[in-house]
Amino acid sequence: MTPIEHAFSESGILSQAIKGYQPRQAQIDMALEVAQAIEQQKSLIVEAGTGTGKTFAYLIPALYINQVSTKLSEKKKIIISTGTKNLQEQLFHKDIPLIRKALKTNAQITLLKGRANYLCLYRLDQFKQSRGQLDAQSLSDFVNVQTWATQTRSGDIGELVNVPEDSQLFPHVTSTLDNCLGKDCPNVKECFLIDARQKAIDADVVVVNHHLFFADMALKDTGFGELIPNADAIIFDEAHQLPDIASEYFGEAFSTRQLNDLCSDVIQIYRTSLTDVKQLGKAAEKLQRSCQTFRLQFEHDPERGNWREKLKQHAFSKTYADIKADLDFLYQVIKLCLSRNEAIDNCFDRIVELLKKFDLMADVDKFGISFWYETTRNHVVLHQTPLSVAEKFSDYVKESHAGWVFTSATLAVDQGFKHFSDQLGISDSSQLLLDSPFDYHQQSQLVIPRYLPEPHHSDRAEALADIAKPLIEASKGACLLLFTSYRMMHLVAEILEESIENPILIQGQMGKRKLLDTFVEQDDHVLLATASFWEGVDVRGDKLTCVIIDKLPFASPDDPLLQARGEDIRRQNGDPFSELQLPQAVIALKQGVGRLIRDVKDTGVLVICDNRLVNRPYGQVFLKSLPEMKRSRDLNSAIKFLERISTKKNY
Repeated sequence: MTPIEHAFSESGILSQAIKGYQPRQAQIDMALEVAQAIEQQKSLIVEAGTGTGKTFAYLIPALYINQVSTKLSEKKKIIISTGTKNLQEQLFHKDIPLIRKALKTNAQITLLKGRANYLCLYRLDQFKQSRGQLDAQSLSDFVNVQTWATQTRSGDIGELVNVPEDSQLFPHVTSTLDNCLGKDCPNVKECFLIDARQKAIDADVVVVNHHLFFADMALKDTGFGELIPNADAIIFDEAHQLPDIASEYFGEAFSTRQLNDLCSDVIQIYRTSLTDVKQLGKAAEKLQRSCQTFRLQFEHDPERGNWREKLKQHAFSKTYADIKADLDFLYQVIKLCLSRNEAIDNCFDRIVELLKKFDLMADVDKFGISFWYETTRNHVVLHQTPLSVAEKFSDYVKESHAGWVFTSATLAVDQGFKHFSDQLGISDSSQLLLDSPFDYHQQSQLVIPRYLPEPHHSDRAEALADIAKPLIEASKGACLLLFTSYRMMHLVAEILEESIENPILIQGQMGKRKLLDTFVEQDDHVLLATASFWEGVDVRGDKLTCVIIDKLPFASPDDPLLQARGEDIRRQNGDPFSELQLPQAVIALKQGVGRLIRDVKDTGVLVICDNRLVNRPYGQVFLKSLPEMKRSRDLNSAIKFLERISTKKNY
């Protein structure tokens, strides 16, 4: 028995550290493959079904390898990247300490986040000098941040439990790559970000998130590029997110938010230190107005679309040109102020970069690239995204001479990894497909209701509500409804609020974490959600016994990036539906389905309200990719199953 196998055995470190631990062959198989990938510096793709214990299956090999390396020269630098900051913190504060203690390792392990997560003392001081009028909430947040700033050692704003995550204050007291003064900053010796990065460079194991990893890999954050090239192994958890995130960072973005942030900083400099240059304030305010006018050309509600097509329209081309004229004017004014202080010199560097990005987004005739836009309530973001990152990412993997591990509960489509590996250019990787140890046939039931209206039928919301009502009653409110659109979510919510007694929780009412906490703490509350709630939600036991999915999660056919990639596949005589849309939808559905059974003791019903699963040939691809649940088309079967669960719960 190898040391890795022994760690997972009945007498190993996990059984000593975790009460009730039971060895799982799938977990051992994965751990051995991960250890081999690290030692032999090769690539590995692993789908580990829910309940496999993939976190420990990669943590133990990663930490053990450094424990047995007695010489400093034999130490391996391991980077572990997670899908979100929440998972990153869970890994660092909960899972790693347990394994570290069990292994009795002295490996140096650190957590590294993106720069927006660290307090900037210089910007805090600048804001203090020119904060003007603050509303009551922002003033309270400012007082709390000031007090905390004198006590914190890490500067990680995640420590601020008494300031809301979405506080309007944070952009003013943290830095961006654009507004950071770097080595010219008067507070450079006290910089929390520099300190965090230095610890990461010195550490044996660094925990990051995917966005931070690719920001470094694409060299989008100067001063951080020295960390990842030195890694001996990189482990990606929630790896199904990588293709989209990689595309984002290998592309470019230009937003009115960047312009507004620049203008705000210029106005602040004018008011505090360059009061004699009145044109600074006027030029910045003029550019802000142009940005507002540009945003008003788009629909009021947030949307995504084809930037190439928009730019052909006179109203958009004119307002976009107006931004360029005002950006040029501000450039000329700032140029006259060069060398008067570090802050205005930084603004000059930023405006030079913004002028370059403006020109990039105006040159929409390039091939192999999607030009698209997205709007928020106040801003417009223009994107230039490569249709494929496979070649660039593949070259990076080969040149690194490191071990690469890609793992998630949802990577395979129709029992294969071709879709995922082709997207990243890693088809020569070793592959491992591990089923969940859960007994889905006994623990769960899949129901596909009959006689459903088509997805875009006017009676669709009413039909979904009619399906949900008896299920909510039978589950005593332990019900999560997942939607593919905000519109349908709100339509169904309106109907349910008038027809059931259970309190309704709707995504957007409060922060995700608070919404989930309320759902778990209140027995009779029903949760309706979309978007981010399809993954990363871990509710165990009888708090969640029913998941209802409104329809198969195909991406919108109007999505500009999807359209561009589909056209690229057609040019190569491929089929965009089978090669792109279907695999993406299968992976998204697997994520949603994964919310139901999270533990060996969990039981529940999954209801997918989409007849295409049974009356379209591609429905079999979805069904073959899902766990082996009992299947039925009879809603009464699901209701009885839930009633049995509720009866057991009461005893």
